[in-house]
Amino acid sequence: MQPSWYRRSGEVITLTLHIQPGAKRSEIVGLHGDALKIKLAAPPIEGRANEALLKFIADLFAVPLRSTELMQGGQSRHKVVAITGSLVDPEILLSRN
Repeated sequence: MQPSWYRRSGEVITLTLHIQPGAKRSEIVGLHGDALKIKLAAPPIEGRANEALLKFIADLFAVPLRSTELMQGGQSRHKVVAITGSLVDPEILLSRN
């Protein structure tokens, strides 16, 4: 059974995330209900946290920034991000925390 915090459809991976902005450093914390919790070092001001999140996700999934897209949650801690063209298995992210 596939976990509820991500979905893979062809070459697109969709992540359900719970974001905590303003942390000391950006890192994956673990699961938070049905979402992957990520602490971000960026403040939630003028879209900086969203920008930092997409860069962080692009690095984790070894894709260019243009291959990541914020699908939902621009003004919320609960976000949905799509990644296109990554060969990285999302399950590996949980072993990094």
